[in-house]
Amino acid sequence: MEQLNYNLLFRWFVGLEIDDVMWNHAVFSKNRDRLLNQDLAQKFFAHVKNQAAGLMSDEHFTVDGTLIEAWAGQKSFRRKDKDKDDGSGSGGDFHGEPRSNQTHASSTDPEARLYKKSAGQEAKLSYLGHTLVENRNGLIAAAMTTQADGTAERDAALLMLHELTRKRSSRITTGADKAYDTRDFVSTLRELGVTPHVARRQNGAIDERTSRHPGYAISLSKRWLVEKPFGWLKQIGPLKKVKLRGLAKVDWLFVFSCAAFNLMRIPKLRAQSA
Repeated sequence: MEQLNYNLLFRWFVGLEIDDVMWNHAVFSKNRDRLLNQDLAQKFFAHVKNQAAGLMSDEHFTVDGTLIEAWAGQKSFRRKDKDKDDGSGSGGDFHGEPRSNQTHASSTDPEARLYKKSAGQEAKLSYLGHTLVENRNGLIAAAMTTQADGTAERDAALLMLHELTRKRSSRITTGADKAYDTRDFVSTLRELGVTPHVARRQNGAIDERTSRHPGYAISLSKRWLVEKPFGWLKQIGPLKKVKLRGLAKVDWLFVFSCAAFNLMRIPKLRAQSA
């Protein structure tokens, strides 16, 4: 709010003329709370996506998820069956204590989950952000956030792809890493009219019927495109460690940030194609 008193760029961004009176901070706070909802974030994202017409592939996609560290410390992860006033189980000294999401919850952000994506990593209180990226220029075609668990990435991918294919008659392809190579996921993709170009793992669901086609290798070579927005969202955007609590607010921030990534990329891509 202070910047709006003298910074012309801030005034331009919010639509204030140089001699307009700035609104009261209470009005700003009320409007901010009104904007903090998931439906509005998705509408804004869809509006930005429409501006990318002609820049996005409508047939070939890649899906992946990333950990979003919650705004909650390890010491807030306490046993669910302990009284709040009881000193034991307070989380102050948890070394050597077995902890899981079934027996413990964060007192700071109860919707955050203790999770790690791969062996050898530290488990942190987190959410999972999911993106569906098109394979031409790496623009984000769909985004959402879920609680962190072992099936959330596949469940979110199915939800985003179902929404994408709902009004389509032609098939699309979707690339993904080995974590998505399960029989349930692959069979559901095929029912949705999606060809699964998922990286193969031993005894997985992908076989030579899929992997023998040249398009399969091309899709796998495009998988790096999904990592590009994740890097921007965490290094430049606000998602390395969020400063909001609760799944709804984290999802709002994630979707808005994905729209900002597209907004940043669209002018550059338009200039390159001019």
